[in-house]
Amino acid sequence: MKKKQSAAAKQKESKREILVESLKLPKDMMMGAFMLSMTGNQEAFIENYRGILEYSDTCILLQTKSGQVRFEGTGLIIEYYTNEDMKISGYIQSVIFG
Repeated sequence: MKKKQSAAAKQKESKREILVESLKLPKDMMMGAFMLSMTGNQEAFIENYRGILEYSDTCILLQTKSGQVRFEGTGLIIEYYTNEDMKISGYIQSVIFG
C-alpha cells in the first residue's frame, strides 16, 4: 500500500527540486534519486538504491527512495553491489518502475 504525501511534504519536495534545478546541482546526489545506466540489454548499473527485495535468475527487484525497480529477464545475476551501486548482468528483457 502506497503512502500518500501530505500537501506540505509535496510543497517541500517541490521547493527542493526548484533549488536543485536553479543551482544546477546533480539531482541524484541532492535529491537521493537513483541513477540507472544500461549497456544494451546485457548490463545495468544502478546507483543510490536502498535495498534488494527479490533476487532470482529471472527477476531482481530493488527498492529506491522513489519506489521500486524490477529487472526481468533470463540468467540475471548481481555481479557486485556496494552500499551505493550495483551491477546486474544477464539478458534483461524489461525494466519496470513502480
